[in-house]
Amino acid sequence: MTNESDRRTADAEVDWDAQAAAFDDEPDHGLRAPEVRAAWADRLRDWLPGHPADVLDLGCGTGSLSLLAAEQGHRVTGVDSSPAMVGLARAKLAGREAVVLRGNAASPPVGLRRYDVVLVRHVLWTLPDPARVLRHWRTLVRPGGRFVLVEGVWGTLSPVGIPAARLVSLLEPVALHARVERLSGDPVLWGRAVDDERYAVLATV
Repeated sequence: MTNESDRRTADAEVDWDAQAAAFDDEPDHGLRAPEVRAAWADRLRDWLPGHPADVLDLGCGTGSLSLLAAEQGHRVTGVDSSPAMVGLARAKLAGREAVVLRGNAASPPVGLRRYDVVLVRHVLWTLPDPARVLRHWRTLVRPGGRFVLVEGVWGTLSPVGIPAARLVSLLEPVALHARVERLSGDPVLWGRAVDDERYAVLATV
């Protein structure tokens, strides 16, 4: 049976440059349907500060969530390891108060910059040693800032992902408070009904 480390390695070996052109075809990736886009915009409005803030979107892909955050008045830095994804994100965010960098989500190339929010969707579970990664991300957040971590568990025979309870446990050393918001029951977010575990953890650090 494939273990968790092997699954993470396999995911890390995905050719994301090759996937980039079709990436936005998934309803929750491209957010092209007005109702899907509106559903994610509403969630971000609840999760992000009510005033203009500095948001670091790690593993930003083609920049769909970065764009929503920028449209809500936030200053966004997106990071992705795929040059093709970065190119698409830059085009999507053109004219916005946003920058997209090529780099590793686990150790983003932001130097000494600090942010009000670290936003990550469906990335943490793929990274080796997520506890270490969370400790590093904590150093990128200003006092009183927050993590917005959208994760899940997918599949039945060989499930992949990270359960909400485990993520909350991993956050205990680095967060003052964490709460889980269940997302599986909102089919509009995904463009279809889903029966796996999907959630967001909102953590004050």
